[in-house]
Amino acid sequence: MSDRYETPSWDDEPGDLTGGRDAAGAADEAAGSASGDPDLEASSENVLDGWPAADVVTTAGADASQDAGTDSEAPGDEPVSAATTVQESAAAPSPLADHVSGSTEHAPGELTVPPGYSVLEGVPAGERRAVGVVVARFNGDVTTGLLESALAELDACGVPRDSVTVMPVPGAFELPLAAMALAKTRRFACIVALGCVIRGDTPHFDYVSSEAASGLQLAAIETGVPVAFGVLTLDRADQAESRVEKGAEAVRTGLEMADVFANLRAAAAR
Repeated sequence: MSDRYETPSWDDEPGDLTGGRDAAGAADEAAGSASGDPDLEASSENVLDGWPAADVVTTAGADASQDAGTDSEAPGDEPVSAATTVQESAAAPSPLADHVSGSTEHAPGELTVPPGYSVLEGVPAGERRAVGVVVARFNGDVTTGLLESALAELDACGVPRDSVTVMPVPGAFELPLAAMALAKTRRFACIVALGCVIRGDTPHFDYVSSEAASGLQLAAIETGVPVAFGVLTLDRADQAESRVEKGAEAVRTGLEMADVFANLRAAAAR
């Protein structure tokens, strides 16, 4: 009898317990032109990715203007000194700084499907479902926190404790093989993979994190059983504390995918 794995049928539900330039740059350019001093003219060529490379006008013309006792004027405005122009321009916030400092891990907002379309989706409901959890022992303080978060979420979602199987493995590199083995039993509606990889002085981090991610995806694709990714990839160990809830997030992801697959099978059978 061959032990070759066959792609599961959709009729078999796994784990079922019942079966441009800104305004500040333009103002600087206008002030430089009005003064007649070429040192004050802001270059329109000095840009970086569409943002002004500097919002501060050089002060050489301002010193000369103060020495002469004259102020440069912009047409239609009250007289303003070049030194004041320099000070205000320097105080103005840089669009590039806002662009860089505003980066986040994700964009806010919810998905909206326009009306008139059939929508097939799932919810993270755990009743009548069994769940397999594979968790790495390496970086145990972190993975213990991830596991506690995941188990608490499983309980909140209605998965009975006797329907949860936890499989500890040596490290994140072993997670894909363990997830594949659990998924092939067809006993579990979804698999939750938990681990932690911390960057060090060698390329070890890149190899392990990359192979863990691709391997877990392969386990899901080959078996048709959802495998939720709950592996932290950190630059420093202290980043883990604010991210232990990724265990609960992975549980919700796995249960939602299991539910939407069940709904798909039911819809296809009608």
